[in-house]
Amino acid sequence: MDWKGKVIFLTGASSGIGEALALAFASRGATLGLLARREDLLRDVAVRCESSGGTARIFAADVTGENAVSSAAQALRDEFGQVDMLVANAGIGGNDDATRALEPIAVRKIIEVNLLGAVNAVHAVLPAMIERQSGHLVAISSLASFRGLPKSAAYCASKAGVNSYFESIRLDTKGMGIDVTIIQPGFIATPLTAGRTAKMPYLMEMDDALPYFLNAIEKKKKFAAFPWQLATLVRAGQLFPVWLYDRIAGRAKYRA
Repeated sequence: MDWKGKVIFLTGASSGIGEALALAFASRGATLGLLARREDLLRDVAVRCESSGGTARIFAADVTGENAVSSAAQALRDEFGQVDMLVANAGIGGNDDATRALEPIAVRKIIEVNLLGAVNAVHAVLPAMIERQSGHLVAISSLASFRGLPKSAAYCASKAGVNSYFESIRLDTKGMGIDVTIIQPGFIATPLTAGRTAKMPYLMEMDDALPYFLNAIEKKKKFAAFPWQLATLVRAGQLFPVWLYDRIAGRAKYRA
């Protein structure tokens, strides 16, 4: 894949997976529109991206703000002509008492950021991509999207929604020059998982996980799930009858 000159709109770009992807894209010569809430962290990522050989613009905004996300995408188009790729990465985990207690305001926040934030990002770029008959949508989902997990209802629901949303878009845009990639990682050492005491099986370091993200994007895979050990277990769980799944998953000592 020729990254030079590619214009990529990346949400959740200030830390974790977004930060790592931004630096990887920049080192390959891409032009980046980096969106996240924390402007100080965004500026630091942008400086490092440009030092790595890329071009970066920052947009300090909340992904739940439809108008702010649309304005950021439009600014990229105004300056660089088009947005070639969206990486809808912004997300939160809900590792708090209110979310685990299923308090509606806490659950709503997870859905708004993880699912509706991705909806806002798609809306900001897809119409222009369809008009140009060219574009690539990348969703960062999770292995937690396959079935429900203990103490993870809000997060699992949000990521299952992401899967279905982007898969439906893939079907709706068939023949329009739009590629859709849904990436479903397991546990990765990021600020989202830092400080947890619960077990996180097959936890991957970012340096080990990054090639899997890049491979899925470069090959425009429809789905990519990793690490293979955990992905195999999760996929097998889809085939279990409900009584067996409940018995096994109900004993799990970890959360998404």
